[in-house]
Amino acid sequence: MHFDGFDDEQWDEFKWEAHLNEVEKKSEQLRKFIASDRKGNTPRWITLLQESQNEDDAFEAYVEEELLMDEAYFPEDEDDWEDDDDDWDEDDFLFGFEDEEPFMDFGDEDDFDDFDEGDEWKSLSDEYTYSDYADLESLDTYLDAKDFAVDILKWAEKIHPKFQSREFQDFVDEVLKVGAKIAGGHSFGFEQDYIGANIAYSKKALGCANHSLELLQAMKKQGLFNKKQYQELHARLFELRNDIGIYIQELRDQFRLGLE
Repeated sequence: MHFDGFDDEQWDEFKWEAHLNEVEKKSEQLRKFIASDRKGNTPRWITLLQESQNEDDAFEAYVEEELLMDEAYFPEDEDDWEDDDDDWDEDDFLFGFEDEEPFMDFGDEDDFDDFDEGDEWKSLSDEYTYSDYADLESLDTYLDAKDFAVDILKWAEKIHPKFQSREFQDFVDEVLKVGAKIAGGHSFGFEQDYIGANIAYSKKALGCANHSLELLQAMKKQGLFNKKQYQELHARLFELRNDIGIYIQELRDQFRLGLE
């Protein structure tokens, strides 16, 4: 996801958050327009479960839809591409590197394998920060949100429709939004100009996690799960909520580091 909505001004998380609030209002209108159930009686996650092969695919489809909804209101500035084309020298590209040293010559293949092997150095190094090269599927916070959402979908499918209260439906939807918002933030990357958007999206994920906890507690006495199931779900969601808070703080530290 990309956005060129400001001129030489670096937005912090609060400006991004205000903009995202407007985006959500517009995307909600678009979501209602294209929904298969125009009356809004059938939650989108139920439709996606029916259309998908399994719960994992349903979650991925949900996240993709959410990103596409928001992306519709983040237009790219094509002038940037035109400026880049003006600076591109085709002759230099084809013939300008003949006398230069090979880029990143690793020598033997074994040396390259050693360089790329393992991620322990990332967690042990104080110099490591999140970067655009980090894949979403390697982000632990997102993976935990995804695993929890998939398990909730599996649980929700077993609940008879007559017991699917408004709180129940909202709970499932909010849980799915947690992963979708984390993915939305990650799509902006970790560069200084856009990390504020990443933080703003992650704060949305935190809000969804908090709301999910409230809804889960409200459903405690509705007979939808036994005591052990409730305790397990609550513990996992509570830990996920805390991890998102830590992730936000790490992003903020990275943003401030870039300002120094």
